[in-house]
Amino acid sequence: FEITSGERICQMVLKKYERFVWKEVSSLSKTERGEGGFGHTGKL
Repeated sequence: FEITSGERICQMVLKKYERFVWKEVSSLSKTERGEGGFGHTGKL
């Protein structure tokens, strides 16, 4: 095939990359949002 002037031949996506470290805990602190249980939105 032939590439002509102005023709796009590639594409690039720039995205932020962050490193993180998992920290295992025995329990989670209470939050107002988390009181309703798994998947609860509090909108009912």
